[in-house]
Amino acid sequence: MPKALLCLAMACFAILKGCSPSATSHALPPHKSTPLPTLLAVYMPWFGDHTHMDVGYSSHDEKNLKKQIEHAREVGISGFVVDWYGESAPYSDANFALLQKVASKNHFQVALLYNEPEDQDQQSTDDAIASLDKAYNDYIGPSAKYRDAYLTYLDHPMIFIFPKQGHVDWNRVREHCGTWLSAPLFVYKDEPPAQYASDFGGSYAWVQPGGAGWQPDGSNWGEQYLDYFYKNMHDKHSDKITIGGVWPGFDDSGAKWGLNRHMQSNCGKTFAETLHMYDRYFDRAEAIPFLLIETWNDYEEGTAIERGIPGGSGCPAEDQNSRHAGKIQ
Repeated sequence: MPKALLCLAMACFAILKGCSPSATSHALPPHKSTPLPTLLAVYMPWFGDHTHMDVGYSSHDEKNLKKQIEHAREVGISGFVVDWYGESAPYSDANFALLQKVASKNHFQVALLYNEPEDQDQQSTDDAIASLDKAYNDYIGPSAKYRDAYLTYLDHPMIFIFPKQGHVDWNRVREHCGTWLSAPLFVYKDEPPAQYASDFGGSYAWVQPGGAGWQPDGSNWGEQYLDYFYKNMHDKHSDKITIGGVWPGFDDSGAKWGLNRHMQSNCGKTFAETLHMYDRYFDRAEAIPFLLIETWNDYEEGTAIERGIPGGSGCPAEDQNSRHAGKIQ
């Protein structure tokens, strides 16, 4: 039975009705009768270590993690895909372990979004293998205490890969991890390098404006990029799984590493549009298995939906932080 798709029929209505007349003219796109993808959300596990902004809670608070999981489930999210750097970021690693424990107790799923190491050449591959071995031993494999909470697809544990400098030899990594009890399904952001294409079982879209680039007024919300991503996956990579991307906007002006990049939320319209973009290329016979919300709680880059879909300058203040009010069955 297909999982619930987050929606916002009520929440989007509440947001959109408060927008300016020009914004309210954009109705939610009609939703086709496709099987609903399982909805996942990217989760940042590092709050509370004082190197990131204060968001009012600690990622190492078990009670808070339980509340977040309950909230996510209420709006139709089935799992968190957690930003992870292996043992090079021990605070985040410890928080993933705690999150998986809480997820196991609350019938929720978690997966790793592994950030490719930035070491050069041979060392980056060795680092990746060491990190993934740790993940297997602690979170995924038969010795992992809460392995029941780890996300799988067709019985293969899913590991999302966020590329950095591209120095990892994924042929070596895949060969090494192929010795696991169940080989992992690696999923790459966009398309992997051609020489490693066979190492990845699929691709996921990631929040970005596409070829036209970031616009000073934030008007480029990524339609061209998503259209290309879905068309490319549908037409050229039908043997791979496609994981769609959904985002409410973007604003990294609050991040230490920010480049003053912006993507308007348009009173929730950006979220609504990205939520249904996959419908252009995938019908009931070719359903995609997952949609990935980017993100649940990245407040530093302005993509968090945890406290509601961000509004815009044309929305009343009370609508800018509206909580989710419902889901589509």
